[in-house]
Amino acid sequence: MLEALYIIALVVAFTTFAALMQLWQARGLPEGPAPALSGAGLDGRPASLVRTLAENGGKPVLIAFWATWCEACKFEDGSLESLARDWPTLTVAIQSGEPDTVAQHLRERGRNFPAIADTDGRIAEAWKIRGVPTHFIVDGKGNVRFRIVGFATEWGLRARLWWAGRS
Repeated sequence: MLEALYIIALVVAFTTFAALMQLWQARGLPEGPAPALSGAGLDGRPASLVRTLAENGGKPVLIAFWATWCEACKFEDGSLESLARDWPTLTVAIQSGEPDTVAQHLRERGRNFPAIADTDGRIAEAWKIRGVPTHFIVDGKGNVRFRIVGFATEWGLRARLWWAGRS
């Protein structure tokens, strides 16, 4: 009985610590109405959050900030690929070079999710990005519903997208 209580206490302590760390890491990131997000996609066509919301009938949108040099980003890019097949997704590659460099990186990794190369850092600055990966779930009305800093699991992102779509 004492061992079970000890394990429960550890799980509660770990979960509380993880939640507090996530809140601390997300401090200062946008809340409420999402900042503007627009640029040229890697294919040269215009890409924006407003356009993505409009083209997808108000479904929630996953916004993911990542970089070609980020090992955690490489580890989760398969999840982004899978999510982009089921949910509106817009990603932003920061500090990763010109669009052709980012496109080559994605081709080499067999990825095809939508991306904007933030060559001048203006998008990352507007979204107050301090590190990658950083994820946002924006609801169909354009409001930031979730902010996730660091590695995020595919199922955790799917659950948040589903939840944001309920309202």
